[in-house]
Amino acid sequence: MPRRARHYLAGMPYHIVQRGNNRQRCFMKYADYEFYLKLWRVHASAFDVHVHAYCLMTNHVHFLLTPQHKDSISRVTRIVGSNYASYINKKYERTGTLWEGRHRASLVQTRRYFLTCQRYIELNPVRAYMVNTPEEYLWSSYRENALGARGWMQPHAEFLALGESVAARREAYMQLFDKPVNRHQLTLIRSATHSCQPVADNRYKKELKEKYGLRIGRLRPGQPRKNGDGVRMGTEAIL
Repeated sequence: MPRRARHYLAGMPYHIVQRGNNRQRCFMKYADYEFYLKLWRVHASAFDVHVHAYCLMTNHVHFLLTPQHKDSISRVTRIVGSNYASYINKKYERTGTLWEGRHRASLVQTRRYFLTCQRYIELNPVRAYMVNTPEEYLWSSYRENALGARGWMQPHAEFLALGESVAARREAYMQLFDKPVNRHQLTLIRSATHSCQPVADNRYKKELKEKYGLRIGRLRPGQPRKNGDGVRMGTEAIL
């Protein structure tokens, strides 16, 4: 029986992470990165997903995006992941799964953590000692967001609020990278990603529970519970 699509809050930003199975490489050559991004360009538009930032690491990917419909994320990640896996299997004459199960998703508190999460994503190659500065890495959105490289993403309102002009926004954005993401913020984002919980403070989490009836906090081991609509609510189904 096919899995139910997970539903998200339309108009809310999410940090999406998907890893290679057994942490194996997902990208072997430049052409692989290019093909994967092409899939995202085509299908993000088709399924009405606004992509704000991304970073393709060798064995996992990060995206910061806003779905315009509750099933947009599920649909775009499913078709991109499936098409890319078929491409890799055919190109490298391999079989079996490429991805480590389904993607993980964390709703991001907009004003407090959106730009922090965007920096976190684009600084991944620097923290991994792959490059010294984010602009050196070819497979992230930093060049488009900070340097004005031609791209396909849609800037979020928090990014647009950095300045009245394009030049002012880029300058302000680059200045955010003068300091690394601090340890507390790193821990918060990583923990939220691992458990598919919001990147948010406690007050905002309370608001999410009260306004949308969302279950916040890890579920206990065992059979995932169902919500009022009969949808399974395992840890990866919450937000």
